Amino acid sequence: MTMTTSALLTRAHDGGVGDDPAAKPTRRRFSAEYKLAILDEYERLTDPGAKGALLRREGLYSSHIVEWRRARDVGALKELAPKARPAKRSAEQVELDRARRRIERLEDDLAKHKLALEIQGKAWDGRWRPPLWHEIVAGRSLTSTVTGAL
Repeated sequence: MTMTTSALLTRAHDGGVGDDPAAKPTRRRFSAEYKLAILDEYERLTDPGAKGALLRREGLYSSHIVEWRRARDVGALKELAPKARPAKRSAEQVELDRARRRIERLEDDLAKHKLALEIQGKAWDGRWRPPLWHEIVAGRSLTSTVTGAL
């Protein structure tokens, strides 16, 4: 069914757009007791078409029955129960974890830099020093240009 622009504007003006329950579907959750009751009823049915009628009446799929039966068979009444989610961390906990990760990363960088400086220090242990910039450019030492000596 298509709606005209004026009908859509009227519906939006009356607040009808936000009242649509299909706009945000929610996941169905089944309790362990419900699952076991449905499995028990499903397995007791013997008449042709009765199992399909049960699934239609309850709004279920055959895959639900397969999954629930498999979970029950492995001793999973506990698995049929809703799974507990970990509690959300507070803003302080998130910030603390972020700071800890940053500190760990900076400590690793510091260790790398210390190692590099140690390696360079062993290579430059007084036997030779790199030339200074003015020595490279002028080809002579700074003292000779200041004193006027050649």
